[in-house]
Parts: sequence; C-alpha cells; structure tokens
Amino acid sequence: MTADPSSPADAAPAAATGSTATSATDHRNQEQNEGQDEGHNEERGVSGGGVLGRDYRALTLGIVSVVSLIAFEASAVNTAMPVAARALDGIGLYAFAFSAFFTASLFAMALAGVWSDRRGPLAPLFSGIAAFGAGLLVAGGAQNMGMFIAGRGVQGLGGGLAVVSLYVVVGRGYPERLRPSVMASFSAAWVVPVIVGPLVAGTITEQVGWRWVFLSIPVLILLPLAVMLPALRKLPRTVPGPDGGLRRILGSRRCRLALAVAVGASLVQYAGQHIGWFALLPAGVGLALLVPAIVRLLPPGTFRAGRGLPAVVLMRGLAAGALVAAESFIPLLLVTQRGLSATLAGLSLTGGGLTWALGSYVQSRPGLERHRERLMGLGMALLATAIVLVPLVLIDGVPVWVVAAAWTIGGFGMGLNISSGGVLLLKLSRPEEAGSNSSSLQMSDALGNVTFVGVSGVLFVAFGGGSIAAAGAGSTAPAGAGAVSHPAAFLAVFVAMAVVAATGAAVATRLRPKAG
Repeated sequence: MTADPSSPADAAPAAATGSTATSATDHRNQEQNEGQDEGHNEERGVSGGGVLGRDYRALTLGIVSVVSLIAFEASAVNTAMPVAARALDGIGLYAFAFSAFFTASLFAMALAGVWSDRRGPLAPLFSGIAAFGAGLLVAGGAQNMGMFIAGRGVQGLGGGLAVVSLYVVVGRGYPERLRPSVMASFSAAWVVPVIVGPLVAGTITEQVGWRWVFLSIPVLILLPLAVMLPALRKLPRTVPGPDGGLRRILGSRRCRLALAVAVGASLVQYAGQHIGWFALLPAGVGLALLVPAIVRLLPPGTFRAGRGLPAVVLMRGLAAGALVAAESFIPLLLVTQRGLSATLAGLSLTGGGLTWALGSYVQSRPGLERHRERLMGLGMALLATAIVLVPLVLIDGVPVWVVAAAWTIGGFGMGLNISSGGVLLLKLSRPEEAGSNSSSLQMSDALGNVTFVGVSGVLFVAFGGGSIAAAGAGSTAPAGAGAVSHPAAFLAVFVAMAVVAATGAAVATRLRPKAG
C-alpha cells in the first residue's frame, strides 16, 4: 500500500521513529517526482493526459456513471413519490420522505469529509454507493410509510458519502489543469437523466408499479463499480493514523456537530408541519442545535463572506438556494396563473438543464482559468436576471415561453458558477483538507436549499398564496380553470430570490484571497 505524501497521517509514524529529517527529504523527492510525472502527462497531450485520455478514461467514466446514477434517482424517484405515498397511505408524511433524505445526507457529508481526509476517499465512496442501493431496496419493498421514510434516510446517507468522496477523488486523481473539465462532466452527467428520468419513471409507475422505480435502480450500481475500481486502486493511498479508526472518526468533533445539524433540521422541519403553540418547543430546540453547529462546521468567516474559501462556500449556498426556491414555484405559477398543464409547466424547466451543461463546458476552457472568479460573478448575475424575468408572465400579454427562455439563461449561469466553485474550492484547499472543505461546500448547498425554500414558502403564504393551494386542492377542473389569482404571492417569492442571487454576485468580489 502506497502512502499519500500529502496526508498528515504519514507524519506520525515518521516522528515516532525519529526519522523526521529523512521523511522530509523523501517527501520533497516524492513531490519532485510527482511534478515530473505531471509534466510528462502534459507532454503526452490528450491521448495520455486528457480526462478521456489513456491515463484518466476509466476514472472519468466511473465518476460520470456515479453522478448519472444519482441524477437519475433524483428525477425518477420524485416522479414516483406521490404514487408511492398514496399507496402506502402516507400523504400526511409526504414531506418527511424528502426531509429524511436531506437530514441524513447532511450528517453523511460531514462524515465523508473526515473519513476521506483520514483514510482516503475509497472507503466512504464505496460505502456510500452500497448504502444508496440498500436504501432504494428498503424503500421499494416498504410495507408502510415509516419503512419507506427509513429507506429514504439510508439513501441520504449513501448520497452524502458518495458526493463528497467524489470531490476528494477529483482532487487526488487529476492534476489542477484537468479539474475544470471533470467538473464539467459532473454537470453533463445530469443532462440525460433530467430529460428521460421523469418519462421513464412515469411509464414504469403506470405500467408495472411504483416499487420497480426503486427496485430497478440498484442494478445500475454494478456498472460504476466495475468501471471505477481499477482506476481508484491506482490513487495515492492514505495510511491510517492513530485517529483513523472508524469509531474515532464517528466521534470526531465535526461528526458530532453534523449530527446536531441533522437533528436540529429535523426538529425545525417537524415544527413547520404542525401549526400551533406546541410546535414552538421542537422549533426552539432545533434552532438551538442547528445554528451554533452550522457556524462551527463551515469555514470561519463564511457568513461574513471572508475572502477566499469562506466566500466560495457562502456563494454555493446562495446560488443553490436561490435557484431551487425559484424553480419550485415556476410550475405552480404556470399551472394556476396561465392555465398550462403540469407536463408543459415541467418542460419549461428542461432547457435550463441543457444550458447548465453548456455553461459548465464553457468554464472548463483553459483560456478562461484566470477569469474564474469573474465567471462565478457573471453566473450569479445571469441567475438573478433569469429570476427577475419569470414573473413577467403574470402579465397576460406576455407569452409563457418567456419562462423557458429565462430559465435557459439561469441554467447557463449556474453552469458557470457551480462548476467553477468546485474547481476553486480544490485550488484553495490543502490536500489534507480537501475532504472537509468539500463537505462544507455540499452542506452549504443543502442548507441553502432548505433555508430559501422555507423563506419562499413563508412569503408565498404571507402574500395570499395559501388560498391558491386551498383552491387547487382536490380540484378536478382543468389546469387554470377558476384558479385564484394572487400575483403578489408569486412576485414576492421571485423578487426575494433575485435579491439572494444578486447578493451572490456581490460576494464574487471576495472570492480571490488576499495576497500571501
């Protein structure tokens, strides 16, 4: 087993044997050899050093396979979820099927960061893929809603472990010049699943049954495992130190804080589902656990947009939260205010997925590397523009295709921003911190989603949107027929999220760390 020279675990045995000077010399020699090897890869060109060249092809295809699997699950399962909840008589617990995945993934993201830093990314990656598949089997075989929610929680554990581990694999397996292209492949891997996932899942649900949407996906896990394993074995290995045991990892400060975040988020979500004075107690306890823990989990200075890494992590939460919150209300807007069918309303978002991949490809061009911070700011500005354009369809004379056009702009901006953020994070992270920092980025993403979706929901109800939902509940009328019009409710949501995106554009001015 070859030790990773960048891992802090290697320093402990050297110090214990009194060979510190020799270890330092070996360390410098290894760094020089690695630099020479990378130079040789550069000379070989695309055939040897490109992401689809001889040296990296298997690893790249394996990564794309894993991301595609997660993307297909997200789009397919969301399509089958309403049918599953009705079949299990669990409509009242419908929201918890989503929150279970979210809260479990929050804990798993922190665990994956510590685990990857101390023992390398292979164990958490394959554990995550296995847990992801196991969760799908539990959910697909569920006999009641409680068992179904438990399966979703296991899926969340697997997804959180796998996603963070993949970032660490990118940091260890590719030279810096290739990382933008790998991040572009992350986005490209979402394109086909987002387009075909709902159609395939809908067909399976109607023709065979909702259970097979869950039970069929685990079979696909074998492909990325077979493709990736030989390439992953060639990665530099980390020799576990005295604190590298799994029990010590689970008991680490970061994992304890992540557990507090997960429990706190669960309590807050539970309180949000129960209106009444008795909901104040779980809400208060949840916030008391959530707020202090998340402040300590994210890099110091994140919430004041500290220069460099803290600003990158903050921008990720702002970008993801603004997009998901705005996107959640677009189908409802088109169905209730403009009379579109649910299918057409959903198709209006498809172009955003395609241009997201295009934006991610553009940011990977070598000539744009020195403009990475500006690309991220431009991406946030384009997202803010797209969100501002959407509520124009509240005016009757404005054609509904404006929404589809606007979302292609927003998708392109997200492609520039999200992929560049991943590249910049790895560039600003020391090798021994890549796992923890990657988990911080993913946690900021998840927290941005839940925070701004919640804020949007409060604004929507406060400005009269609750009557829209009440009028539509149980209605068998055609879409838009007799719908209650509350343009102020939608306008409040989109204006607020446009402000969030514009704030992210301002944060882009602080992405470059201070000299030295």
